[in-house]
Order: sequence, then C-alpha cells, then structure tokens
Amino acid sequence: MQQIVEKLKTLWEKARQFFKHIKLPDLKGFGPSADKDGWSVGDIVAVFLRTFKLLLNMAFVFIFFGVVLGAGIGIGYAASLFSNVEVPKEEELVQQVNNISGISKLVYSNGSLISEVDNDLLRIPVESDAISDNIKRAVIATEDENFESHKGVVPKAVLRATLGSVVGIGSSSGGSTLTQQLIKQQVVGDAPTFKRKAAEIIDALALERYMTKDDILTTYLNVSPFGRNNKGQNIAGVEEAAQGIFGVSAKDLTIPQSAFIAGLPQSPIVYSPYAADGSLKSAEDMALGLARAKDVLYNMYRTGKITEAEYQEFSAYDLTKDFKPSESSEKNSHDYLYYTALEEAKTVMYQYLIQRDNVSQQELKNNDTVKAYQDLADKELREGGYTVTTTINQKIYAAMQNAVANYGGVLDDGTGAVEVGNVLLDNKTGAVIGFVGGRNYAANQNNHAFDTERSPGSTIKPILAYGIAIDQGMMGSASVLSNYPTNFSSGDPIMHAESRGTAMMDLQEALNTSWNIPAYWTYQALRQKGVNVKGYMEKMGYYIDDYSIESLPMGGGIEVSVAQHTNGFQTLANNGSYQEKYMVDKITDRDGNVIYQHKANPTQVYSPAAATIMQELMRGVINSGATTTFKSRISQVNGTLAGADWIGKTGTTNVNGDMWLMLSTPRMTLGGWIGHDDNSSMAALTGYNNNAAYMAYMVDAIYQADPNAWGVGDKFSLDPSVIKSDVLKSTGEKPGTVNVNGRTINLSGQTVTSYWAKNGAPTTSYRFGIGASDADYQKAWAAILGSSGNR
Repeated sequence: MQQIVEKLKTLWEKARQFFKHIKLPDLKGFGPSADKDGWSVGDIVAVFLRTFKLLLNMAFVFIFFGVVLGAGIGIGYAASLFSNVEVPKEEELVQQVNNISGISKLVYSNGSLISEVDNDLLRIPVESDAISDNIKRAVIATEDENFESHKGVVPKAVLRATLGSVVGIGSSSGGSTLTQQLIKQQVVGDAPTFKRKAAEIIDALALERYMTKDDILTTYLNVSPFGRNNKGQNIAGVEEAAQGIFGVSAKDLTIPQSAFIAGLPQSPIVYSPYAADGSLKSAEDMALGLARAKDVLYNMYRTGKITEAEYQEFSAYDLTKDFKPSESSEKNSHDYLYYTALEEAKTVMYQYLIQRDNVSQQELKNNDTVKAYQDLADKELREGGYTVTTTINQKIYAAMQNAVANYGGVLDDGTGAVEVGNVLLDNKTGAVIGFVGGRNYAANQNNHAFDTERSPGSTIKPILAYGIAIDQGMMGSASVLSNYPTNFSSGDPIMHAESRGTAMMDLQEALNTSWNIPAYWTYQALRQKGVNVKGYMEKMGYYIDDYSIESLPMGGGIEVSVAQHTNGFQTLANNGSYQEKYMVDKITDRDGNVIYQHKANPTQVYSPAAATIMQELMRGVINSGATTTFKSRISQVNGTLAGADWIGKTGTTNVNGDMWLMLSTPRMTLGGWIGHDDNSSMAALTGYNNNAAYMAYMVDAIYQADPNAWGVGDKFSLDPSVIKSDVLKSTGEKPGTVNVNGRTINLSGQTVTSYWAKNGAPTTSYRFGIGASDADYQKAWAAILGSSGNR
C-alpha cells in the first residue's frame, strides 16, 4: 500500500510542476479598454486557460483520492474476510496436512462391502532423509525462493493479489508460497474464491508455527502430483515420481533429474514424459517438459543453488536416456454398481463441500469454482477414507444380476442380442433397491439403467396425458375419447401399428390397448385449456425441450433413462407423491462422523385422488393382457406373486426400436426397457411375449431374495377424496336430456361408475367426448342412438 501511495505522490508532484511552468500568453492589448464595455478575445482565452488548468488540478485530486479509496475498500474487504476465518487448532491442522490418503469404500445397505474406491494416484510417502537435497533445492528455487525466510506467506504478494482482484491494481496472481500450496492441496482446495484464499493464508501462517520448515517441505514433496509413470498411472509424491519416471529412489536423484521432477507440479500431465497408456510421448510433446526442466535449472543457478558451470553442464544433459521404458498396467475390474454409486457419491460430496465452505450462488457462476469443487469432491472420495452407504439391497441386487444372466436370453428374437435396463425403486422413499445395467458388463459397459436415454413410447401416456387430465378434472375413469381416424397438423395420419383408428372408446380400453389417437386428443385438450404440463413433468425430473410436439403423449420428442422413468411411475404408485430417486443413503468420514445423510423431500405432483384413479386404470392394463402377457407369465412362474396387486403400462416406439414394461405393487416399482444400442428394430412381439417372460423371471428372483419386497398382500385403493359418478357407458357422462341434430332426447342406457378427482361427471352433452370432429360426432351419435333405442 505504501508503494502505491508513494507512486501517486510522485505522479501528483510531476503534474504540479508541469502546470507551474505553464505560462499564459501575453494578452496586453486584448483586454477590455477603460472606455469600452465587454470582453475581448484575449479575455476569453485567458479565462479558458485558467479554467482548464483548474479542472486538471481537480481531476488529479479526484483520481488520487479515488485510487486511495478503492485501495482502502479492497483492503477493508480483505480484512473482513480474514476476520471471519478461525485460526485452526494445531492438532487438527497438522492431521489434515499429513492425511496423505485413506481408502474409501462403497457398501450395501447392510454394511457389506461393494468395493473399495479406486485411488488411481500412486504414492509412496518417505521421510526427509530419504529425499535428495537436489530435489529440495530445485523445488525451493522454482516454487518459493523465499521459503526459508518467510512466515508462511509473502505480505506484498498477498496485498498485490487482493488489490488486483478487488480494484484492479497490480497483479491478481496469488504468489503462493510452498506452505500455501500445501494448505491448498491438503486442506482448502483451489477454488478461486476470496473466502477460500483467506482460509489458505490463515492456515499457512498457522502451519508455519506448528511445523518446521523441513517438515513442511517434506510433506509438500510427499503429496504433490507429478503426472504419470511409465505405466500411464497417475502418481504423487517425490518417491513415486523418482521410481516411476527414472527408476531410482528419491534420495538418489541427480540434479538434472531433480530439475525435471521439480518442474512437473506446475502442469503434471502436460510435462509428464508419458501418455495415458504409459507410452513415451512424441518428441514434440516431450519437449514441453524438457524445456520446463531447463527453466528449473536456471532458477537454481539464479538463486545460487548451482554454479554457472553446473548450469551449462546440466542444461546440455540428455534426460530422455534416463526415462524408464513403457510398461502395461493391470486394470481394476468393476461393474455397473460401482461406477453408478461412485458417480452419485461425487455429486453428494460436491454439494457437501460447497455447503461446508459457504460457497455462494454468485461464486458458483464461475466455471473455475465449480470445476475446482468437482475435482476436490473426486479427490476427497478417492483419498479421504470415507464410507459411502448405498440403498442397494445386497441380496436383491445379486438376485437381479443372476436373473439377467440366466434369463436374459429369452429376450433374443433373432435380431441380435437384445440389451436390457431395469431399476427397482421403493415407492415410499425413492431409494434404489437394485438395478440391472445390462446383459454383461464385460461385453458392454453402457449402463442401460441410468445412462441410456430412449423414447418411452406409450408408457408416457399415464404420466403426461391421462394422469394430468384426471388431476385437472377434465376426465374420469370412464370418460369417452375419440379413436376415429385423424391426422397430425402435418397431414400425416396418426397410426396404431397398422390401424388408422376405430370409433369412440372409454379411457380404460384406450389405455389397455394403448391406442394413440385418444392420447393425442387428451394432450391437445390440455394445451387448449392452458394446463401447465411442463410444471407437472419437471416436478418429477423430466426435462422436455419442446412441449408443442403433437406426438409428445406417444413418446415423441422425449428421451428418458429407465431410472428417471421408473421414478415417474413411482409417483403414481405412491399416490401422487414424487420421491426423487437416490442411491447414496449416507457418507461417514474415517472417524465415523456422518457428513451426509439423505433427507426425504417429497413433492405432491398429482392429487391422491388422481393418482389412485390412474392406479385403478393401470391395473386393467396388466389384467387385460392386451399389450403384455406378464400376468399369465407370472402365474406360471410363481402363483403367489400372481396374486399381488400389479399395475403397469407397456410402450413400444416406432419400428419396434424400444420396448418398455413398467410394473408396480403398492410397495415397489420395477422399470424395464429392452432394445439394441444401435436403435435397430426388434421383432414385433418381443415386448408382448419375450419381455413379459423376462420380467416375470426378474420379479420372481426379487421375491426369492426377499419375500417381503413386493408386499404381496398389499392392495392399491382409491383415495377417500375420489368422486364417484354414475355415467352412461356410451358417453362417460351422466344420463340426461341432450339435443342431437335438432331433436331433444332424454338419453339413457347402461351405466357404470366413473371415478373423478374433481367436480364429478357432467350431464351428457352433444360433444361428450375428448376429441373428435363434427363428422365423427355424427357417427358416434348414430351408433349411440342405434343401440340405445332412443329415437
């Protein structure tokens, strides 16, 4: 700060001297004469020049005080940040700094081990006397030449960085000491936030009081990343670097070798001589690291660590002859569960870290901050010794893997090996109990349960069309919809397999057979009424780009994973309450402290009335057998399970590219997709027969692992708020007087019970159904009057 003020004083003095020597022109003869009123040209010029000089003087004053004020604001802001940072306790800080690594693990819900988390960062910690003085001198000369004299930070560098960030004076670079770099790596991370930087500085100052210089340097050399070894593995610590790059111990490193290793931490992967597969890089790429080593040698010479003669000698040394030849490494073998659980754990850890550090939403708009915390979350999980407890039921998960291994073959239909994805959710909590990522992980690593996204076909109809329409009070369970032939606005006919349509039909038949035209008209009715369909879908985690697509209720314009779609059906099975799916239940640190515990956050998407009406309708889908043979298949496999209260929906996309079967009991929901990775077609009846058989075997395998899983004795039931209306089967509305073609008719006939979430059924009107043109209604009324006897 003093330097800035001195520079401003110097600038001010120069300006003052400049204006002091400005001489105004001799204006004699140009001023107003004694006997003459008014101003001459000379008067005007004189006033202008004096005014201009005064304004410049004032400008310099404002600039001076503005800069001082800005600097003061910057320093004040920095001071406020530091005042909010607590000085760490010695034992805690030293322990964190020396926490070189711990093995994290993933476990099942019962605590049994799934797998230890791979730590692909190899490291061999060593004591100070096992590290060559050559590498110590090289690191100090390059990274922190004042290391032996400062107290953890360099005040001028901190002030320069603070002013640079706040008011734009000087450099904003951190000028981090080795102590600060150690704190950054082991304690606070490297997110580019002021709060993180303040904590780094306070911790560095404290660490210098708690540890000796040699201990700090040794720890730094044991934890720092050094790129890759000759097997392509990521390495950290000077001993691993010495062995992995040069095949020697750290205590035996020569000066050229030390210079090369000391240069690596600035950009470990770029400067490493090895590629990801362990092969030596091209001469062009390797030149980057070799040039960096020469920079380090120069720093050693500049700071007096080596002589000029040594600098010249070692700069000419050919380091490439010291690099170890390439070798291959063994890869760890995992499956779908390991990678899926670990990915969710990283997300959870990221959220924990930004909350722990009070990172603001404004700071998270900085991509570098987000990336820094994502990297820190990954590092924490791999090296922090955490235990990640999942929701996965060990017995059920194993049973599902055995089922796909033993019965996956029934899916094959002559079109090639058919892939599969299944997810089993607990309806009440959203917990993932088990899943199937594919037929064989070793042969195909695509996770078809969580990562593959495909059109849901007709399985979207209960969620996006009918469920919302019922919730809005636009239809009841016995409402009638048009299935008369119709076209999209493009003129293309709306098809159902090879059929262009039939006539009017009730909602149960439309759902059982999965006709497309009734779903089309239902969605059009929702849009015409201005219903916020997007609001419904996003509450359940569906994100659809364009809600104007006419084929949306048939799955057009939607791509969704099995996990996400199963979550949607869980909402209907759970009486309209969405529980976001999750696989990580809790995370504990190495001391047994719970740092994360899943908390339920249910969202009521559909009213209980609407959801339970949809349950009633989807029971008919399974029992009718019109689109799936699941009910008969499960009867053959396990008679007890046949008595469970099954509800569900099928779906098939155009040209049989995707086939779905979604199943629920009151306790669990099992989602299932089958298809080819290249989107090629399956045989027409693969979903109807093969997938039904496969899902029956899967359901039974889950039951055998845990007979209570499905809740065989539990039953879906209508919510007490459901409104029951007696309606005409022909119109889906109450009997009454209606005007048809100018004639007043007291319409009667067979009645059925219709369930409504709102309002109840209206009295029959001429346009009693959902959809249909004027010509279609003429046909519909002709059929009704012809069969009812009302003429």
